[in-house]
Amino acid sequence: MGFYGTLKLIFYKMKRKLDHGPDGRLFPSGKKHCKGSGYLSPSSLVQAPPTTFGDLRLANGHSAQRRRVASGPPPSGLQDWLHTFQTWSGPERLLALDELIDRCETNQVKHVMQVIEPQFQRDFISLLPKELALYTLTFLTPKDLLMAAQTCRYWRILAEDNLLWREKCREEGISENVATSPVSPWKSSYIRQHRIESNWRRGDAREPMVLKGHDDHVITCLQFSGNLIVSGSDDNTLKVWSAVTGKCLRTLSGHSGGVWCSQMAVATVISGSTDRTLRVWDAESGECTHTLYGHASTVRCMHLHGNRVVSGSRDTTLRVWDVSTGRCEHVLTGHVAAVRCVQYDGRRVVSGGYDCMVKVWDPETEACLHTLQGHTNRVYSLQFDGVLVVSGSLDTSIRVWDANTGGCVQTLTGHQSLTSGMELRDNILVSGNADSTVRVWDVRTGQCLHTLQGPNKHGSAVTCLQFCRGLVLSSSDDGTVKLWDLRTGVWLRDVVALQSRGSGGVVWRIRASDTRLVCAAGSRNGTEETKLLVLDFDLEDSRQEAD
Repeated sequence: MGFYGTLKLIFYKMKRKLDHGPDGRLFPSGKKHCKGSGYLSPSSLVQAPPTTFGDLRLANGHSAQRRRVASGPPPSGLQDWLHTFQTWSGPERLLALDELIDRCETNQVKHVMQVIEPQFQRDFISLLPKELALYTLTFLTPKDLLMAAQTCRYWRILAEDNLLWREKCREEGISENVATSPVSPWKSSYIRQHRIESNWRRGDAREPMVLKGHDDHVITCLQFSGNLIVSGSDDNTLKVWSAVTGKCLRTLSGHSGGVWCSQMAVATVISGSTDRTLRVWDAESGECTHTLYGHASTVRCMHLHGNRVVSGSRDTTLRVWDVSTGRCEHVLTGHVAAVRCVQYDGRRVVSGGYDCMVKVWDPETEACLHTLQGHTNRVYSLQFDGVLVVSGSLDTSIRVWDANTGGCVQTLTGHQSLTSGMELRDNILVSGNADSTVRVWDVRTGQCLHTLQGPNKHGSAVTCLQFCRGLVLSSSDDGTVKLWDLRTGVWLRDVVALQSRGSGGVVWRIRASDTRLVCAAGSRNGTEETKLLVLDFDLEDSRQEAD
């Protein structure tokens, strides 16, 4: 057995003696000898180990002579014993050391440890070329990297390497570097995203910003883009708000009937009304750039993609409009009852109506490519990702269709009432229902992964939902907005709880970005003022913007 093997056995025997005491029993917790944080197993230090402990000290830059214990003259026969020890083979030396350690008192074992252990505390990171040191650090978690940066100045330089943190950001799905730190902007981005995630999940003591408007009317639609919020109401108006200051920047007036639906891209807003028109607005100036005439009844739904918006009406038709010119390019006819929901991906239009039908259209030819039959009651909600169509109905079922063939791929059952809202992303569907539950589905298998309920479930119909950052947000007629973990289905907290919750308070709509949540709330019986609530989870940035 080589030099390192011998020392390794010594360490094991001495540590066991220190941990267990002379009688072999384990010391109570907190009484054990603790190795230094820089301890490394001897076998991992060098490839060509020294042959004696003196050689090791020289290799570590120490003098071959060390301070001896001043305890009087050496015992008689010591030199003969040492000479005999040197003549023994490796296994014989180990046996002798084993017996010797067992006969040592605790303070004697500690002395040997104090002599030997420092020789194995090596800063191996500093000994490596920088490229290898950085590669080694990539195996650490971000939390461990932050701790490593406190070790010494050189480790701090390595642990703040910008490319190292770029890799950590990539692992976490952080693709955009918005930090301004001159040292390690990717590290700053990671820490910022971690702070935002923590604020979402655990909350903050600050109260949400309250934006009051629309008197006691219902907020029927809500849009959120950048720092602008646009709310539409049955009071015939839309209002543009600053998400930073909470001020109402302007009121968009012009409709002669209630606003029922809207879409927004950057500063362009499109609204649909019971007055049978659509209007295109510039949210920055408040100007109505176009009024779109053509529908013969209420405009109930719309979907914007690029420079085109598709609207669905109670007149049973859909219309395709050019937003920049205000011109109606196509009219899609085929439904025999009101069109309630629509999706448009720039190539195909999908619509659902009160005639229980879902239709897939080619807007250029105005042809109905497929009529998806299977629902037995009104279709209220749709999702379309270009491949799959998902429809939610008053018949309690959700159906998944192949947009190319028109075939029904899955029928998702479990809800007990109307599916009022859905979100589909990467084959994961989240559905909100009037039965007060939210369900998470795998649309490929038809499996219900989670039902978001339990003791903290909603007490009334789910009105709106959204999922992002691995979280599900759901609002309800019960006056709350709840936050759930998408992966586990576990309730995390109530993000919003109105004072009048359970007695008339309602959260009608929610919209969320990575850093903000906007809620439209009020009541149907006068117990809660109509208002918007804005919660900012990027607290540091919000203070800077306000300043």
